Amino acid sequence: MAVLTPKTLDSFLRLARSAGMPQDQVVNLYERGYVPFPKQILFHAAARECDKPDGPIKVGFGGARGPGKTTTTFAQMALDDCQRVPGLKCLFIRQTQKSAKESFEDLRLRLLRRTPHDHAGTTGILKFPNGSRIHLGGFANDKDIDKYLGLEYDLIAIEEDTQLSASKKQQLLTCLRTSKRNWRPRSYHTTNPGGVDHAGYKKTFIEPFRKGTQTATRFIPSFASDNPALNAEYLDTLNNLTGWLRGAWLDGDWDIAAGQFFTTWRYDEHTCEPFPIPDNADVWAALDYGFTHPTVACLAFKHDGTYYIAAEHCRAKALPPTHAEAIKAMLARKGVTLDRLKAFYAGADVFQMKGDAQGKKISQQYQECGIRLRPAVDDRIAGAAKLLQLLGDKDNNIPSKFKIFRDCPYLIEQIPAMIHDQRRPEDVLKVDVDEAGNGGDDGYDCVRYAVASEGGVGVYI
Repeated sequence: MAVLTPKTLDSFLRLARSAGMPQDQVVNLYERGYVPFPKQILFHAAARECDKPDGPIKVGFGGARGPGKTTTTFAQMALDDCQRVPGLKCLFIRQTQKSAKESFEDLRLRLLRRTPHDHAGTTGILKFPNGSRIHLGGFANDKDIDKYLGLEYDLIAIEEDTQLSASKKQQLLTCLRTSKRNWRPRSYHTTNPGGVDHAGYKKTFIEPFRKGTQTATRFIPSFASDNPALNAEYLDTLNNLTGWLRGAWLDGDWDIAAGQFFTTWRYDEHTCEPFPIPDNADVWAALDYGFTHPTVACLAFKHDGTYYIAAEHCRAKALPPTHAEAIKAMLARKGVTLDRLKAFYAGADVFQMKGDAQGKKISQQYQECGIRLRPAVDDRIAGAAKLLQLLGDKDNNIPSKFKIFRDCPYLIEQIPAMIHDQRRPEDVLKVDVDEAGNGGDDGYDCVRYAVASEGGVGVYI
């Protein structure tokens, strides 16, 4: 938010006109003592586009830390939306109730000095004289979203959007509806790169923005440099970051997930077009078992010192005989027979779990289908370290010894999406698929078994 001076006012009016902000929106913001910076102006203009029948219904504002995303979103809700539409019911929600309350109070004191309102801290509801109100919400985890389901909101703003899973976010947005003829429901989404739904946010907002195909969404990229009021010390902190943290928080790089474990992953470096598996290559396979979660299998080989993942199989809610036939077909597509495999590795659960009416273990069921499984090396930290080592580091001239064929999209998507376990930073965080079957780490686990177990580690059971 800029300091009110004749110069900043003139700049605001000129940029607002250029961005397409309607006059009444400019008046709503200015009369209440709020003058946005240029990048914030673009967000406010996009919010008003939502009024149009063919306009967006979701507005994203994000990237680096420090551009004033929260201030911008709250100002739009409180100073424009709630003032022009009587009886508007809004939800302002962010991760952890404590952070939401502190942020909400700071914003209220700073932005609503010229705006009559009533705020009861115990209820977390901000009320305006025209009957419009903003409900403060918070979530520590996905389950906390359930308390909002079934309610009705005209407007929902989700702070730290990528900290919510895609399925819970979808459920929350089912609460977005209205009976007001003078209002079109919409949602505002602010965040930084990273989090459990980094990929979902990127698909929803970033990719249409990059391709110029935005219809139901608008995305406003933002950086710390877009906020002239940001203190120099905070900018120094951002500039001194390294690795994935610098890319995410300073550069707002959506191709590098914050918390990303395999920070040296590069698509061009670690994927390749398929080619025939050399006759003299060592060939093996690996399997990560699941039922509700997908069962994932991959075919691997080593040639000239490089590990290759040549094929993938992924399917949920199917029994071992079904998977076995699909795996054989996967091998056949690459000209490989079961006899040629040096080994077929699998996680420990297949040798322990009983999966049919006769009480046969999962491994026994696969063996009846002609696939004899070996226990994989299941040390999570060692497996992650092995894959990280094989990836090399192009930026520091350490060559890669790992590649995935580009006809393995599931595995290619999962590996760079893996993040650190905060309790054990040297390990990859265990992530389950969500209710819609998205995400998870089953593909990564399969690749981990493949690279960690190569060399014949393990004994037959």
